[in-house]
Formats: sequence, structure tokens, C-alpha cells
Amino acid sequence: MKKLDNQIFQDRRKSFLSKLDGKAAIIPGAKLVQHHADCEYPFRQESNFWYLTGFDEPDAIALFLSHKPIGERYILFVHPKDIESEVWNGFRWGTNGAEKVFKADKSHPISDFEKELPNYLMGADEIVFSVGKYPEIEPIVLNLWAKQIDNYSRIGRAPRAIQPPGIYLNQMRLIKSQYEIERMREAALISAEAHELVRFNISHKNNERQIQGLLEGFFFEKGTRGPAYNTIAASGDNACVLHYTANNSELKKGDLLLVDAGCSLPDYYNGDITRTFPIGGKFSGEQRAIYEIVLEAQKKAIQSVITGVSSSDIHNEALKVIIEGLLQINLLKGGVDEIIENCSYKHFYMHKTGHWLGLDVHDVGAYRLGDYEVLLENGMILTVEPGIYISDRIPIPEGQPDIPDRWKGIGIRIEDDVLVNDQCPEILSSVACKEIADLEI
Repeated sequence: MKKLDNQIFQDRRKSFLSKLDGKAAIIPGAKLVQHHADCEYPFRQESNFWYLTGFDEPDAIALFLSHKPIGERYILFVHPKDIESEVWNGFRWGTNGAEKVFKADKSHPISDFEKELPNYLMGADEIVFSVGKYPEIEPIVLNLWAKQIDNYSRIGRAPRAIQPPGIYLNQMRLIKSQYEIERMREAALISAEAHELVRFNISHKNNERQIQGLLEGFFFEKGTRGPAYNTIAASGDNACVLHYTANNSELKKGDLLLVDAGCSLPDYYNGDITRTFPIGGKFSGEQRAIYEIVLEAQKKAIQSVITGVSSSDIHNEALKVIIEGLLQINLLKGGVDEIIENCSYKHFYMHKTGHWLGLDVHDVGAYRLGDYEVLLENGMILTVEPGIYISDRIPIPEGQPDIPDRWKGIGIRIEDDVLVNDQCPEILSSVACKEIADLEI
């Protein structure tokens, strides 16, 4: 694992505390999640907690106290050192490690959270906490807040409200630092190399599960945590199911294979790439026609990933190309504007063209603020992923033509990870080939 630079987390905390302006933030870490009996899923830290602390153990809680003096503003509650537990479950940093290594101003055992919290919240103007997410912690926070409100008449001060931390952290995480951009480049590169491995080996595989194993084995070999999300290896009509993850069908010559997969680095930055391959090495005429439409739509959309445009602008660029292409091959009829207005294309293209990408695969950050679209800025990273999916699953809109059988079962998506960089978008996942000439044998 790349050695973490504590200065990065210290700088983030400093920025976060400056935004809090008299408020106290309570940011819990993640808990272990039971898989079956007494086994748990691999641990995955909560992203906001990780972003501010770099501490990768379960059940921890961080306090950020902008109303306190410098040297008393960053508090960690963690599991204490316990040699017997460590024999079974692995190393713990404990309270000393939380202070010396992770630079907490003060650390306590997690069991002391309820006892210590009142003193730390005293004097805060507001509380910053995600209500509805932490059922074990929330009653402690809300009960304490209620008591402080009740005492307001005597002491003249109490937190006036509870706000979600996303108000402050979402924008911080949406604009990536140079360090984060480099990490995202690495995540995208490893993810792209995995897709290339599929491209070179697809002819030697006969089941979707083998494709999944090939991808995820490569991720682990490269030192990542593994897949960033459930790998999609969808052949034939399975590709028309957007979140298909059964990955247990036979690969049949003449079908397409849609692969949506990306890795997660040890510090949780993610790749998210989709490629669609012809099984057997050649596209049929219908497959080629749809693939060309999707590829053109994606290229057009990527060209528009520049500062000052919105995610809706990017989506609309792809959407127009898709509708025009489907009109040319008689799978749609009418005018482009009319089809968009009536949403009579959605039986073929039912999702948006991309999403923010970062510590979360569907990363935080608004796409619009009330009546206003969020405009792209340098340092934002998003996916661009148009697709066309032809099946009988969604009823054909009134006035649109029936679908000839030769088109059914074609599902194509092409997805890249793109960094906003003034007027020249950087495709972080460009190592993964997508031109027809590269995909055919």
C-alpha cells in the first residue's frame, strides 16, 4: 500500500474546521457488517471519515470542534489496544496510535464516547451529524442535544440545529486535489489494464464468471483492495440488465460481452470503466450499428467535458447522437426534439450519461442546486457512459415502432473516467481500447 501522507489529512481537517465556524462535527466511521454466522464482509471505511482521518479501523468516531482552542479540535474515539483481540482479529492502533500516528489532539476508548461527548459539545453553535445513518450513535447525540436545549434558559447557550456534514464536505471532495488526481489516474490505469486483459483473453473463456475472476484476480495482483463495486460481466441479453451481477452464463460466439468493472485502491480511490466486446471476435451488422452509435455518442459527450458546462449538457450531447442514430436505423421515429420531450427513447436508453467519481464510485456532490445546474470546474472527475439496451423488458412507447427480433438482446455501454481540465478533458481510462478495429480479431 502507498504510504499515507498525514499532512494531506491534516490539511483537509484544517479546511473542514475553518468551514465549521463555531460548530461541532461528529463523523462516525464504518462498522463491520455481518456476512453469515460469525463472519463479516471485508471492512470498508466510511468515506467522509477516511477523507478526514486516514484511520482504517471499524467503530471509530471523530469529533471536529471548531469552537475549541487549537490543540483541542480533533478527537478520535477508537478501540483500545487489546492483545487477545489482536491475536484473533489483527493489529489495532489504540488510543496512543491515534494520537501519535494519526495526529489526533486527544483520543479515547470508544466505550467512553457517551461519557465524554457532553464536554466536547459544550459551547458549540450547531452540531454537524448525519441523522438517520447511525442507529447506535444517534440516540446519544439527540438525547444530549435535547438536554442542552433544555438547559438553554439557565446557561444561555446550546447548539441551535443539526446539519448534515455533506454541506461542508461534498464540495471539498468534489474538487480533487493534485494528490487525489494522481490516485485516480492510478485507479483508472489499473482498471483499464484489467479490461485489456479481458480483451486479449476473451477467446479462451467460456463463462461470465471466468471473466469476473480474470478481472478481480488482476486487481488483487496489482495490490488494490479488489473490485470497487460488484463486477458486471454480462453476455448476450444479460447486458440489457443494467446492474446484472449473476455472472454465471455461458459465453456464446456471436453474442456481445458487456464488462463494467473497476478497482479500488488501498486508500479507496476508484476506477469505473465499461467496455463491450464481441464474443468470437466479430460484430454482427446489427451489433456494429449500435456500437458505432454508442461510441460516437460517448466521444461527443467527452468532448463537452470542459469547464463551465453541466452534467445535463454532457448527457444531452450523448442523447442527441443516440436518438439520431436510432432514427437512422428505424428503431425510433419522429423528430429529435419531440422524442426527447416525450421521453420516447427511454426503452433503449434509460439512465444518465455519467456520475461523479472519487472515494465513492457514485461520489458525493450535487449536480444541481435548486434551479441552477452545477457547472464543471477543474479537478472534478466524472464518468461518461452512454449505452443502448434493446429488449422486451420495457414497453415500447406509444407511436414508436416495434423492434425486429434481429436487434433484441443487444446491450452496449462504453464508459470512461474523465478529468475536467479547462477545454481539454483528460480520459484517465484511455488505456482500455474501444475502437471497433481494436476489438475485432
